Parts: sequence; C-alpha cells; structure tokens
Amino acid sequence: MSNNSTGDGLRKDPVLRIEAVGTACVLSLGGELDLYNAEHVRAALTGACAEAPERIVVDLGEVEFIDSTALGVLIEARTKLDNGRAFFLAAPGVETKRALQISGLDRHFSVHDTVPEALVAKI
Repeated sequence: MSNNSTGDGLRKDPVLRIEAVGTACVLSLGGELDLYNAEHVRAALTGACAEAPERIVVDLGEVEFIDSTALGVLIEARTKLDNGRAFFLAAPGVETKRALQISGLDRHFSVHDTVPEALVAKI
C-alpha cells in the first residue's frame, strides 16, 4: 500500500477531477479509497452527477488501493445514479481490477480499460 499523505500527516483528496465531456460526467479518483474517505467520494459522486448527465464514468486510473467500503460506495452510486443513465468504471489498475474480480463486481459493472472507451461504449 502506498503512502497517501501530503507529508504533513494529511491525506490527499481522492477526488482528482470532475469534468463534463459532452453529455457525460467523468469523475477521476486517485490514491487510497477506503473507510477514511468513503463519505467524501460518495458526496463527490452525488454532486458531480446531480445535473443528470446521460453517462457517468468513474476513472479509477490513479487509484492505488480500494477497500470494501469504497466498493460499496461505487455500488450505491450506480444504484442511485443509474436512473436512466449509463454508469461505467474506467482504467482500473491491477490492484483495483483484482478487487473488482475478487468481489465479483467486475460482472456487475461495465468496466473499460480507458476513459475514452467508456465514453463511447454501448449503453
């Protein structure tokens, strides 16, 4: 597990970017996603997608660690935000992909190797 602190003992914000790409909302996450920051990630997902984009892409490319609490946040977000909208996960690293596979969630999410692939994937 990596050091996800800023050097002064504070942890880095797991929400790196929130951007609109056409009719999609791309939320880029990074660092460690765990019990410590799950509420922050939940709020970011809810807030970023409040304007009802057609497609929601969660970019996991910079995530170094993800625990079951954070996986639960993704499940909850998909359930709440899936109301007529497409929900995709993109660019999971080796450890994140393994967590999705072990939990069986890779069969319940639409997971793509890159954000551009998720942006054009069939709904």
